[in-house]
Amino acid sequence: MKDGIDKKVKEIIDDNFEVTDVTIVPDIEDIRLTFSNKGLRLEATTLYIDMRGSTAVLNNHNRTTVAKLHKAYFHTIVTIAKSLGGEVRSFNGDGMLVFFQGTTKATLSNAVQAAMKMKWMLTSDDSKVKKKMEKYSTINFGIGIDNGKILCSKVGISGTNNRDLVWVGNAVNKSVKIGDKLHGDVGISSHVYSNLLDSVKYHTKKDIWGNDEKVDMWQSAYFEYNGEQQLYYYTTYSWTIS
Repeated sequence: MKDGIDKKVKEIIDDNFEVTDVTIVPDIEDIRLTFSNKGLRLEATTLYIDMRGSTAVLNNHNRTTVAKLHKAYFHTIVTIAKSLGGEVRSFNGDGMLVFFQGTTKATLSNAVQAAMKMKWMLTSDDSKVKKKMEKYSTINFGIGIDNGKILCSKVGISGTNNRDLVWVGNAVNKSVKIGDKLHGDVGISSHVYSNLLDSVKYHTKKDIWGNDEKVDMWQSAYFEYNGEQQLYYYTTYSWTIS
């Protein structure tokens, strides 16, 4: 076993890494991904959502109840994400990564709209999902979003349960960092904010003269990344699902 590990690690570290640019979000069955030094690079908007306080929920409820809450939570997120073109990857405990592949403002804004719809479903008093879930527990979460190039590679060894995909890039790391700052709200990087369509950037209301007035739904704040303070934006608004 030791010789086998030594040989494989030497191969991984010493050999060149082959990168192929793609215009899809890869999955585990993509034949271009192998356990050799190969990766697929895409540009996408990354949405990270993480449920908070699951240990407290587990301590207060039996395991079947906790399983129900997780199933309801993930079903809600996946359905909303896919309705706007998101591809769900990396279920990791209470967290999830969703990728919206593309370089347009529309694609980027779809990710933000999806996040705002998730917020509505999990927090709005008009949401039946929230009412059902809070029978046991109020769901706390944070959502972070960033855009950029991401490298996907297959890790592990052969076998259905021994392999996974790793997603590498600042867009992934920043979305996690931003999401970790928030409780029940949506946060986006300054790059995402600068490229939003008006539909997910402004709320339109009537001024005192009856004219339409655009109100920015986002507030600025800072998070630490690579040892420096970086600007991000967050919103308390949500997107109603009728």
